[in-house]
Amino acid sequence: MNNSIIPVWKPANMYSNDVVRVIKEKYNVKAGHTGTLDPFAQGILIVCTGSKTKEVERFQDLIKTYKSVIELGKTTNTLDPDGEVIIRNSHVPILDKKNIKKCLDGFVGKIMQRPPSFCALRKNNVRLYELARKDIYIKLKPRPVSVYSIKLISFSQFELTIEVKCGKGTYIRSLAADISKALKTIGYLKFLERTHIGKYSKKNSYPVSYF
Repeated sequence: MNNSIIPVWKPANMYSNDVVRVIKEKYNVKAGHTGTLDPFAQGILIVCTGSKTKEVERFQDLIKTYKSVIELGKTTNTLDPDGEVIIRNSHVPILDKKNIKKCLDGFVGKIMQRPPSFCALRKNNVRLYELARKDIYIKLKPRPVSVYSIKLISFSQFELTIEVKCGKGTYIRSLAADISKALKTIGYLKFLERTHIGKYSKKNSYPVSYF
């Protein structure tokens, strides 16, 4: 497994760095992943070992596909299920398929997005999530990201299930919050599965138990 590109299916409730550590320890190799997947999320994580760690940036540029469930009417401080609920039972307007699709279409293309306070970006060489855990919330400036498509899979009064194809640097948690706001309510990312990174999917990846 040295000098390899290893697509791994990360389970929920596991850190991306823990997947890398498992591979490092088993094969005694230098290794790194090509893009963090939040602990609560499951899906494809690409790990590069040995000389292939020089190719991390190439894999970061691949299109990523996510299945996402947005819960409407409440939100958490992390914008995901691992956080603390800070607002609940907010008003949710009556939704219909036409209006939802129109809303989603407004987020396709090159859009400006503000990264969430709980993220791995750094401020003065400190991870933002480390500051946020101390109730120090840094509000970063919006930055351009590319969203290639958003498909509505299903919806109910308090939940949207969508498929998002996007480029690097896109935060699905922020997208979920922004979509909720555009629907005149609040919401957070209840479920996230990264189904594809380029050609890699669950079909051609390894379960963590393999290592």
